[in-house]
Amino acid sequence: MIVPGGIRTKLAVALVLIVGGALAGAYLMVVPSLERRLVEAKLDQLDDVVQKTAVGLPSSRALSDPVALENLVRGLGSAVSARVVIYQVLGPPTALTPIADSVGIDPGSMSRDPIALAAAESGTARGRTTRNGVEFGESATQVVPSGLVLLFSASLTDQLATVRLVERRLLYATVVALVIAFALGTGASAVHARRIRRLERAANRIAAGSFDEPVVDRGQDELGELAVAFERMRIQLAQLDLARKEFVANASHELRTPLFSLAGFLELMADEDLDDETRAGFLATTREQVARLTMLASDLLDLSRIDAGKLRVEREDVSLADLARALVDELGPLAESSGHGLVLDVDGDAWALADEERALQVGRALTRNALVHTPRGTTIVVRARSGDEHATLAVEDDGPGVPAAFRERVFDRFYRVEGSQASGSGLGLAIARELAARMGGNVTLESHPGRTVVTLVLPAEHEPARPPALVTR
Repeated sequence: MIVPGGIRTKLAVALVLIVGGALAGAYLMVVPSLERRLVEAKLDQLDDVVQKTAVGLPSSRALSDPVALENLVRGLGSAVSARVVIYQVLGPPTALTPIADSVGIDPGSMSRDPIALAAAESGTARGRTTRNGVEFGESATQVVPSGLVLLFSASLTDQLATVRLVERRLLYATVVALVIAFALGTGASAVHARRIRRLERAANRIAAGSFDEPVVDRGQDELGELAVAFERMRIQLAQLDLARKEFVANASHELRTPLFSLAGFLELMADEDLDDETRAGFLATTREQVARLTMLASDLLDLSRIDAGKLRVEREDVSLADLARALVDELGPLAESSGHGLVLDVDGDAWALADEERALQVGRALTRNALVHTPRGTTIVVRARSGDEHATLAVEDDGPGVPAAFRERVFDRFYRVEGSQASGSGLGLAIARELAARMGGNVTLESHPGRTVVTLVLPAEHEPARPPALVTR
């Protein structure tokens, strides 16, 4: 169905207008030019005849004999298929009197012939005129020294009939071309309209949250490129939707577990028969669950601030060596309780241009990630280094490594590597990379069995000038 104002109608009308405009241009170029050339050719022919006749006419004895003069113009008219008129010029003002006419003297219309009058005044004249609704081509000249005016007048019916025939043929061709153009335009636009409808239905499916059916278009044009863009959008939205569902499930689990534990321990602690040692163990476990909930809430808050663009990052001189020492001191007890070795390895101060609090947050996330995802007995090294352009804070472990299939996704939001050592919300590394990017750096991963290195790379900064130390005596 063709919808008024729809793309099918617009494309069909556009094609019709293009074809119609092209044919109109062809008409304007061909028809007037053809008519002008045919008329000019006829006038040139009359000019040639009238000039040759005018040369021999003054010496003709027929000028003094009316009957002979009449026979002369009739013979000339028959020979050249034109009307021949000889005028006597009177005036001033200029007036013409036909004295000989190949078709019979008509003092009415022929005495006012504009071409003959122009020749009487200027010597020669040529052009088109209309008598009784018929167009004629005429050429006239003065006959010297008699002062007579000789006029040859030929009908332009044949020439104009040729032009009218070409006009009709062009008109028929135009009508046929417009019909064909409309049909082709409608057909071609129908194909494009169907493709657009498919893209529209695909967009509606995606908007409704259905990401199962792929967006396919085989065209190699702009619509095909648009379909490819839609397909990329579908895949990305499907991945985001899957990540959202996984995150909701993970977050629900992460929240439910500590909340159930808290509820159970609080109920048990209400029992007055508990001894002090058991009560202290319950309190310690409760604190751990509260810390777990606090960390999850902090991760979610940081993520929301990053997405909203409200996370402020300062640019200041930061010693990554000091950060590494702070991390080892802070997480040393956790490493000891989980059976890990935590080692510090620094070389100089490793100055970087960064936000000290956020850099410490990233380092904490990288170190905790190594502690959580490696088995007991793993040695973890926190290393700070400086270079000409970059300063790095690296966390290296000798654990089993990250499987190759997961290395590109461990920095995705909500993504967790499944396995016995996997836990948490899957936000730590994603937030770490976002924070690093906002500080002008990056977080990289290098992993193979026996060695995994996650590195925070930041712009290097020269060692800042320190105020001189106070010397006391």
